[in-house]
Amino acid sequence: MSKLRLAVVGAGPAGIYASDLILKAERNFDVSIDLFDLLPAPYGLVRYGVAPDHPRIKGIIKALYEVLDRGDIRFFGNVNYGTDIKLEDLKKHYNAVIFATGAIKDADLNIPGIELDGSYGAADFVNWYDAHPDFPRTWPLNAKQVAVIGNGNVALDVARMLIKLPEDLLSTDIPDHVYQGLKSSPITDVHVFGRRGPAQVKFSPLELREALHVNGVQAIVYPEDFQFDDGSQKALDSNNQIRVMVKTLQDLKDNPQEEQTRRLHLHFFHSPLEVVGADGKVSGIKFEKTKLDGTGNVVGTGEIVEYPAQAVYRAVGYFGSELDQIPFDAKSGVVSNDEGRVLDSAGKHIPGVYCTGWIKRGPVGLIGHTKADAIETIGHLMQDQASWWSPELPAEAAIVETLVNRGVNFVDWSHWLKVDAEERRLGQTDGRERIKLFDRDEILKVSKGN
Repeated sequence: MSKLRLAVVGAGPAGIYASDLILKAERNFDVSIDLFDLLPAPYGLVRYGVAPDHPRIKGIIKALYEVLDRGDIRFFGNVNYGTDIKLEDLKKHYNAVIFATGAIKDADLNIPGIELDGSYGAADFVNWYDAHPDFPRTWPLNAKQVAVIGNGNVALDVARMLIKLPEDLLSTDIPDHVYQGLKSSPITDVHVFGRRGPAQVKFSPLELREALHVNGVQAIVYPEDFQFDDGSQKALDSNNQIRVMVKTLQDLKDNPQEEQTRRLHLHFFHSPLEVVGADGKVSGIKFEKTKLDGTGNVVGTGEIVEYPAQAVYRAVGYFGSELDQIPFDAKSGVVSNDEGRVLDSAGKHIPGVYCTGWIKRGPVGLIGHTKADAIETIGHLMQDQASWWSPELPAEAAIVETLVNRGVNFVDWSHWLKVDAEERRLGQTDGRERIKLFDRDEILKVSKGN
């Protein structure tokens, strides 16, 4: 039987699904997979990119846990590709590598004033409230009026987390510093702005319903925003999700909610022009109103409107990070690739090097897309056996020896289970499922049983 020693860099859903699918699909190979992650915890964006009040999506962790707990995929957390291990190390120990490093940075929004104090990337805020170990413990929550730019699920998550009554988060896994930060916020209004109309939103119906029914928060839409053209009608006729969301928004328009001291406003047909500042701080945001052009796209109307705001969050997409020695498309924020085969500057496949997930296709799509993505990449990897690397030290013990010799304080699956148990113990004393550990040193200490 042929042997495949595979490294997967990135232990989020993309990396875990790719590993699992290879093991399930391959009967002609003795497959041995090692999964590396920069963080001392597995699960990637499911742990660090999903709002804590979304237990249904957090349930994905249970499926990922079961894959890693089988014992046929080795987990190496707290290992930094590019410093702790490099491409030449992977070539020495494996036949091939799949990069599944995702995207955690914010895409840019190039408008004047975006650099002002009080202007933030949504991804940074998500990393704060999800207690990512590499992000600061504090977050400036001193704005009464906030603008969120974007019409996707991340924009709704950010808006909901900002406006939600903090005590309603006490049943989740948020650590105390996140709760205390949100509790100190003087916020009264969050405005979410989209460039197009209700029939073009990128929300999911569940996210929208949740955002519009937050305890103690009045959701508001504006009648003038309910414009539809032929392109909108085609979308409504062909897509049940869009139909459901437009009906949800129209129901809110026709049946306004009772007044509350906290308000969530959804605005459509607003294209951001400028973040307005005073004394170097955000004081407002300026938009050009847009209108539909018949196709479902929009054009500017020339009408300029301005809203007061002391903070602006851009939720216009995630962006991938460059990887050491791996060609990167800086425009798209992805590894240069063709269907998961990583390409050099001449457009030729680099033998043994593959990618999957958001670092392959950009930050679009949900878990189902991630699985389809992995299947495509794996198919090419298995076709390319003739160009795999021939490792000098393929024994499973050899990579462990390399990491130990370099003094890398890696977290394996047995170590992670100790962290998992401690988070559950902390939660139990508070009547919660878990309370998330957030300090890297503490996670490492707990993982080693110290």
